[in-house]
Amino acid sequence: MIIDTHAHYDDEQFDTDREELLRSMHGGGIGLIVNAGSTVESWEKILRLTEEYPFVYGAVGVHPDEVGSLTEEHMMQMERLLDLDKIVAAGEMGLDYYWDNESHDVQKKWFVRQLELARKKEMPVIIHSREAAADTMDIMRRHASGMRAVIHCYSYSAEMAAEYVKMGYYIGVGGVVTFKNAKKLKNVVSEIPLTSIVLETDCPYLAPEPYRGKRNSSLYLPRVAEKIAELKGVSTEEVIRQTEANSRKLYGLQETAMP
Repeated sequence: MIIDTHAHYDDEQFDTDREELLRSMHGGGIGLIVNAGSTVESWEKILRLTEEYPFVYGAVGVHPDEVGSLTEEHMMQMERLLDLDKIVAAGEMGLDYYWDNESHDVQKKWFVRQLELARKKEMPVIIHSREAAADTMDIMRRHASGMRAVIHCYSYSAEMAAEYVKMGYYIGVGGVVTFKNAKKLKNVVSEIPLTSIVLETDCPYLAPEPYRGKRNSSLYLPRVAEKIAELKGVSTEEVIRQTEANSRKLYGLQETAMP
């Protein structure tokens, strides 16, 4: 089965047809979805999704663009949520120097704080990093050694990806790999082992070709698997099988009956 390791079905872009879309996942070959947190406000919505849909799991964390108003009280709330059975990771968290909504020092502070909390709870982490390659690597080396992690929506070099793989982390690959101009990511996928890749959408964003620019959903992940298979010189079935195993290992997901 296909596992979407990073989605945002709590997003308002799904308000008009969320239930219909999620109920169609089984027929589209999607087995499990992990809905990642991005704001404190998103956490309650994610909990409701995990309660309503047996195949939806959640992660709670705060995106670097949203950390400016964080408090230790929020961290206490996050710690409690990480104890819930269907919350399988902390995240997304990290650094974003593209939008620069918050100062770099504030981003680093709350990135490290969330990593510390995840380590305390022995939870895997979902890492967001955009135009912050060196600082992200530095923090991961110093604060996330030995932890389970995925570098979500990977956008850096094959050499840096190889370093993350050596550290035991997974590389999240989504619709961007199908874009004609995505030479860097295609090179990453070609160079790193399939055992270190997980599938993701980041939906409603980053839909693959031929849906680029439209609302993304997990139903488009077969397109991503096909492109990875082409780049790796293996079958699509092998990509789906191996990325499922990788995703289960990352998040500690057991075999689960489909709804």
